[in-house]
Amino acid sequence: ELDVAAGDAEVLGYDMLHIKRKHIPQLRRKLGIVFQDFQLLTDRTVYDNLEFVLRATGWKNKGEIKDRINEVLQLVGMSNKGYKYPNELSGGEQQRIVIARAVLNSPEVILADEPTGNLDVETGFAITQLLHSISEAGSLVIMTTHNMQLLWEYPGRVYRCADHLITDVTEQYSVASSIEEK
Repeated sequence: ELDVAAGDAEVLGYDMLHIKRKHIPQLRRKLGIVFQDFQLLTDRTVYDNLEFVLRATGWKNKGEIKDRINEVLQLVGMSNKGYKYPNELSGGEQQRIVIARAVLNSPEVILADEPTGNLDVETGFAITQLLHSISEAGSLVIMTTHNMQLLWEYPGRVYRCADHLITDVTEQYSVASSIEEK
């Protein structure tokens, strides 16, 4: 959505300085997005929310659509909630549906914007565990968080965004550095 201010930028093989408008939908199919505030369509059931995304990204076969929706609902532990509307679900359940929506097209990268921000601690850890298992299955998960405890529980590359800079602070959250401090 933002123009590149300086330098080069490449995302999943697409040159962001010269990407053609017709290639943006192809790039978006390679990305899954998990929003903090869910962004579910409130006038549609869970199944219809997921079907909408698949149809919007070019899926046409009804049987394949149904199979894929059932597969992602099972992945996130929500296989019995397809008939419900978002307002009938808890916050944690809604976030699981958002994750199901994000993985529908088997994206290479999942961007998770504070996915635990509106959830209680226990549900937040369950959502983080789900994202962790998705990353172990092969998708890169990039997650923003203010919950520093998650960084200890789910180690990975850690970058801090502050004062208009992005700094690699992974070492501060590694098990080895915490042992050295003790």
